[in-house]
Amino acid sequence: MTGVFEIAFPLFLIMDPLGNLPVCLSMLKDFSPQRQRRILLRELLFALGIIILFMYLGAGLMKVLNIHQSTLRIAGGVILFIISMKMIFPKPESSTSETEKDPFIVPIAVPLFAGPSLLAAVMVYGSRGDADLTVLSGVLLSWLAAFGIMMTGPTLARILGKRGLRACERLMGLILILLAVQMLEDGVAYYISNVLVR
Repeated sequence: MTGVFEIAFPLFLIMDPLGNLPVCLSMLKDFSPQRQRRILLRELLFALGIIILFMYLGAGLMKVLNIHQSTLRIAGGVILFIISMKMIFPKPESSTSETEKDPFIVPIAVPLFAGPSLLAAVMVYGSRGDADLTVLSGVLLSWLAAFGIMMTGPTLARILGKRGLRACERLMGLILILLAVQMLEDGVAYYISNVLVR
């Protein structure tokens, strides 16, 4: 169970449901709360399918492209660091007037939930354990946590308000920076011990 949580927690932070919640709600503001939940459920299911696909095909893709685990871990750490910095220092909110009223796959499923940093992370976990039950359980646990937050989105947004959501997002960003640095350290250590020493 500890291994599942160690995988699920960083994936949950990368999904950033609290940070994505106001963005999604602004896209779906013309719909009723029930319709919003149905759209979010559909997009989250698309995101889950894409995540699992990358988790199982990631190791094979790495072998075909001759990419070392150290390369993927370092690249994933860099991407996580950039994402976490954007969470802590977000850009001003952009207008969503040009966004389709009913977004299909893009941009909610991809890249808000199944973004490049998350896909890189599941590829790393999948290559470590050949996408075994522990990794799959961690992915499903993180997805279920994000699902719970998004389904209670309208109510949660009213309780926390914009400032509360922003504070939660920045706290997640701080934690994610630590995880990004740890991933970078693991990548460098793996490169030294398994690639450079050969």
